[in-house]
Amino acid sequence: MGKGRAPVLQSAIPYLAYLVSALAMLAGFLAIYTRITRFDEWQLIHQGNAAAALSLAGALLGFSCTLAFSIALHATWHLFLAWSLAAMGVQLLAYMVMARLLRGMNDAIHSGNIAMGGLMGATSLGVGIVNAACLT
Repeated sequence: MGKGRAPVLQSAIPYLAYLVSALAMLAGFLAIYTRITRFDEWQLIHQGNAAAALSLAGALLGFSCTLAFSIALHATWHLFLAWSLAAMGVQLLAYMVMARLLRGMNDAIHSGNIAMGGLMGATSLGVGIVNAACLT
């Protein structure tokens, strides 16, 4: 193997470890998030429900922000995993709090209330951005 390949391979391994881990965390978050909500996001989205799409997209983007910051700011893979799991808990808690505070929110999203879906999506994104900033 040439001298130029060794540094590339050495940097590719951590890159792949972070990438695969982050994608697995994202998939895990989506699986848990869609299980704790009181409606089936995937079915609603397939039916063209924009409220469900906005709500889920905000949650996905919010959690992605914390994953990105965690990868960029933490020197070790273990710290990245720990902070990502903590961030996942914060995002899930944000949904549960909003669902409790906004009575009828689940039914509104299920029935296609775009304003409610947008509010939930924006809330999830906002929580994710603040959560990510707290990692600095």
